[in-house]
Amino acid sequence: MKLIKFTAVSAAILGSTAAMAADPIVVVDDNDTVAYPVAAPAYQYNRDAGIVRNTTGAVVGTTKTLFNTAINPAAVSAEIGSLGYGANLAWSMNETTELQAGWAGGDVSDIKDDFDVDDVEYEIKDADFSNPYLGVQMRPAANWFTVGAGIIVPDNDLDVEARGEGNDFEIGDISYNTDEVGTLAGTVEHRNDLAPYLTIGFRPNISDRWGVFGEIGAAYMGKTDATVRAVGNGAELVGYIDGAEEGQVTRDEVARRAERELEDDDLLEWFPIVKLGATYRF
Repeated sequence: MKLIKFTAVSAAILGSTAAMAADPIVVVDDNDTVAYPVAAPAYQYNRDAGIVRNTTGAVVGTTKTLFNTAINPAAVSAEIGSLGYGANLAWSMNETTELQAGWAGGDVSDIKDDFDVDDVEYEIKDADFSNPYLGVQMRPAANWFTVGAGIIVPDNDLDVEARGEGNDFEIGDISYNTDEVGTLAGTVEHRNDLAPYLTIGFRPNISDRWGVFGEIGAAYMGKTDATVRAVGNGAELVGYIDGAEEGQVTRDEVARRAERELEDDDLLEWFPIVKLGATYRF
């Protein structure tokens, strides 16, 4: 009988999520008195009947313990940055390593409205970004400093427009007459289906549940495919100055040269990552 009673009490102890915090129930068997930390009254051991009361509660309690253990290291974050607006879910493997799965995108023209390629300033007229990502966030010194790495699956399209400044429209160190060029409009998209990224940042906690973060880094998006055309008012032939050489080319040729410059630009190949956000931990 001692073995049967001891087995039943042990099952009750393992099944209770609050057992360690509950008042002990004293079980008296012949001349032995033993205190077992069994949570009452949900599913306690019945000494007279030799059974555990409310076994369904014990099973539910154990399941709840497993569920809480699974979600306890989880966190959700909201972010805004150069890749767009986004969010991610994270799960802490230990105190210094966290797995992340997230998405950032939307119309980034609301966040950044222009960028420079050599001497040409392009205005972002419209942008359709979609950047799902998987990554690892590490705290190498177990403090606020973080290092992130992972893979982005980019699907980003940019509609851009450029106008010359002053009298000269410089493309590839060649000066073109601004009035004769008019406006250059184009689209840009990245070729890579997968883009590895690396970031450094900080992630201080402001309470037990809440934290903030900031990151900077870059993603290798690869070369771009660009299409540029001359639009609006302009001349059929455009005068240019290339060092001591002067001449004329068609507006379409100017557009093709701007297109090649966009495709060769390192800024778009190594896409900058800048983000700020907040985190809630469960």
